[in-house]
Amino acid sequence: MTHPDVRIVDSADVADAATIGAGSSIWHLAQVREDAQIGRNCIVGRGAYIGTGVVMGDNCKVQNYALVYEPAVLGDGVFIGPAVVLTNDTYPRAVNPDGSLKSAHDWEPVGVTIEHGASIGARATCVAPVTIGAWATVAAGAVVVKDVPAFALVAGVPARRIGWVGEAGAPLTAAGDGWWVCPATGARYRESDGLLTKENA
Repeated sequence: MTHPDVRIVDSADVADAATIGAGSSIWHLAQVREDAQIGRNCIVGRGAYIGTGVVMGDNCKVQNYALVYEPAVLGDGVFIGPAVVLTNDTYPRAVNPDGSLKSAHDWEPVGVTIEHGASIGARATCVAPVTIGAWATVAAGAVVVKDVPAFALVAGVPARRIGWVGEAGAPLTAAGDGWWVCPATGARYRESDGLLTKENA
């Protein structure tokens, strides 16, 4: 079921059983599979793939040629950069040990969970099962193989935390005694035991 206030261009392939919220746009050559649930005011860019049963919150952006495989779950306001891949197979093989072609019944899909406000940079890969915390940023080209805490900035292969970011996305500045400050908004954050929380949050 698709809300009437949705833009789907003619070259997009959207399953009848997909649900797309009001104000969303599905662009050229994108594919949205059966039972996918896309929230309000989302953008699915050119050539992007949204797998069967994937759940996306409101105000998400999935940029060109990103591959979001089921059973991924995206919170509200998630950004998926160009050519990002969210995997779903822990031990991928085309064939079984006896040489027979694997079918859907021969493996168990596992998903990537991305919490609200987080961003995944261009060509990054998130290897399921992992959770990307709220407002975290995964740098372009990173390969994420373990959970990322909220507000973390991770980069590299494999991805490691190299700093903290605030809700505005800018790297935070250390203010001493475990405090961090957002240069864009002035918001203050507290680091404790390797986790960051926003003041008065």
